[in-house]
Amino acid sequence: MFIKIKNLNFKYPGNDSWVINDFDYSFRKGDIIGILGASGSGKSTLLRLMAGLEVPHTGEMLLNEQVIFNKKRIIKPEKRNIGMVFQDYALFPHMTVSKNIGYGITSRKDKNKRVEEVLKLVEMEDYAKRYPHELSGGQQQRIALARALAPEPSLLLMDEPFSSLDHDLQIKIREELRSIIKKAGITSVFVTHNRENCESISDEIIELENGKIKYSQSKTTSLN
Repeated sequence: MFIKIKNLNFKYPGNDSWVINDFDYSFRKGDIIGILGASGSGKSTLLRLMAGLEVPHTGEMLLNEQVIFNKKRIIKPEKRNIGMVFQDYALFPHMTVSKNIGYGITSRKDKNKRVEEVLKLVEMEDYAKRYPHELSGGQQQRIALARALAPEPSLLLMDEPFSSLDHDLQIKIREELRSIIKKAGITSVFVTHNRENCESISDEIIELENGKIKYSQSKTTSLN
């Protein structure tokens, strides 16, 4: 398996209840995994633990056989080769689209070429010189996705990628999002409270309740 998480436990300071409780799961390479759950189920916390924005109490995570964290070692967030799309997209308002995308590319000589590649991938080539406030919500989401994909991460994490979009736009964007991620060939994990959105683009679904896996379902055969 491409990602392995074992015996993961976490609770916030001053809280007696586990937010993540004995989470244990493995993910296949290239799959889109949807983490479904109500508010307070632990889904966003799970994403933050994978990204390195929180430190687990116990547990282990392997990414492509590399230890991301265990009881002896914790790799810093910026060293994990994991891309993340935040719920509010977190685009830099003072930067153009192309500069937003290029921001996270630090080790490539052909930086401009890579920016052009991901702009083409998300079909936003004509918007390179625009600023975030000149884009629609759906366009901002594409640019946030392009920025996360630009450094060619091993894993892409997305926090509630549809929450700021109206229902009709959600339907359109989720189809485009699945297509973009599959073209990029990247393993992706996203969290949502919306079952319809989760089922529409996921190869595998995990539902969390009180920090535990309520059920899981593989949909690879029907979606690929």
